[in-house]
Amino acid sequence: MKIVQEIFTKESGWKSISQNASIDNPQLVLVFGNREIISQHQVYNELKNKYPTADIVISSTAGEIVNSGFVDNSIVATTIEFEHTQLKTCKVNINDFSNSYAAATQIVSTLCQKELNHVFIVADGQLINGSELVNGLNQFKDKEVLTTGGLAGDEYEFNKTLVGLNNIPSEGNIVAIGFYGNRLKVGFGSKGGWDSFGPERMITKSKGNVLYELDNQNALELYKKYLGEAAEELPSSALFFPLSIKAEGTEEPLVRTILSICEETKSMTFAGNMPQGTMAQLMKHNSDRLISGAEQAAENCMDENNELEPELAILISCVGRRIVLGQNIDEEIEVIRDQFGDKTIITGFYSYGEIAPFNNLSKCELHNQTMTITTLSEI
Repeated sequence: MKIVQEIFTKESGWKSISQNASIDNPQLVLVFGNREIISQHQVYNELKNKYPTADIVISSTAGEIVNSGFVDNSIVATTIEFEHTQLKTCKVNINDFSNSYAAATQIVSTLCQKELNHVFIVADGQLINGSELVNGLNQFKDKEVLTTGGLAGDEYEFNKTLVGLNNIPSEGNIVAIGFYGNRLKVGFGSKGGWDSFGPERMITKSKGNVLYELDNQNALELYKKYLGEAAEELPSSALFFPLSIKAEGTEEPLVRTILSICEETKSMTFAGNMPQGTMAQLMKHNSDRLISGAEQAAENCMDENNELEPELAILISCVGRRIVLGQNIDEEIEVIRDQFGDKTIITGFYSYGEIAPFNNLSKCELHNQTMTITTLSEI
């Protein structure tokens, strides 16, 4: 696998930042960047002119990740030439389907072909129901194919996210990359590091990703009670206090980020579904545990790779982690770099949701507030 990595800023234009070999025939360019910059026709045209035969996958972000750590207001383009792996890409738009599950079903139908090894997804982070999307993507699991990826970001705005394939990115898109062949070794890991507090309560009234009641009490009022003075800073303070949910019979809880609150309906809208009958519990951050979670996600990737140093690592971390880690944000990338070694090229972004299974035996899940890593190596 040959990889070239470049970064674009308004001030400096394009600059090379990492390269492990000279590329002759690239098949894929992963482009993660600031929403306003990736919308510019000139930027896309420059990439297309430079890599005319490659598939260019683009996603807006809440911050970009490169080898050296966290960067902002930029574009990071990672160009890859595979030696033993074939690719197929597809794009669907949510406006062409009744729901996100149906859109995912179309992706499965398009990519499910002989020797499909792995599927990587980037999707609109505002218009897509992430829970429905992953439920549809779990049809890949029936064919023993795992799926990882994430939802596009938009800094802290939660206004508009953009995704594209071989074109200027736009709203409502889901882009999937299918990797084919048995020479590609894929590893993944997904960990949070948040601490639970307060009692567990049952979700007694909800609709999709909107929560109304816990233990037959108004959920928003209960939430404010536990937040205390931080309740005055809602909705921004909600990113510091996500909820975990755990369905009966499951081993691992899922973390759900609060996107908004509605005083009129006394409801809370989350980044993923909040099914009735599941148990919910408040969570708070501990910077050391969040960084340890990132390290554990990297360790899980290394286990998947039999301790082989991966060639490429795609990091997708939640925007909530960026906010609560603040000036320590580079530390969660540094511990991953320490696990992988200097030869691994790192790319990625801060997202509105992360997609990965808990392990090889489990189905794909939508996560919030995690560091989710996908590693790629050819053998």
